[in-house]
Amino acid sequence: MVSMKRQVSAGGVIYRKQEGRCEVALILRSTRKGKKIWCLPKGLMQETESPEETARREVREETGLEGKVNEKLGEIQYIFYSPEEHSRIQKTVYFFLIEYLHGSVADHDSEVEEARWFPIETAIDLLMYETERDIVKKAMQAVHNSV
Repeated sequence: MVSMKRQVSAGGVIYRKQEGRCEVALILRSTRKGKKIWCLPKGLMQETESPEETARREVREETGLEGKVNEKLGEIQYIFYSPEEHSRIQKTVYFFLIEYLHGSVADHDSEVEEARWFPIETAIDLLMYETERDIVKKAMQAVHNSV
């Protein structure tokens, strides 16, 4: 029988306004099978962190960008099998809207192949997972409502 473990992660949709349009930063990484995908920056929550702190840290590490958390966008849940842990993982990921303050996408860490700014509509089309596309659509609505 395969055991079930729980993981909690957090990530963010970091955005900026450029010449009247909204841009968000995505990361390019490889799946376990070697396929390259664009996704949102996210990672495991450390015991001493709040979800908001984890989101800011992961965005900084994976994109090279610093930001300010504006609001919670939502959460996604899924189950996957981890060959390394020989168990199924029930994962919850909290996502936050993060306003860009400073930094460069060239300063991302080695976990990420590339970090890049995209117009928000383009980002939605590029994201691999429907759940992440839904999170970015919520971000687009939140940014639009804040104008």
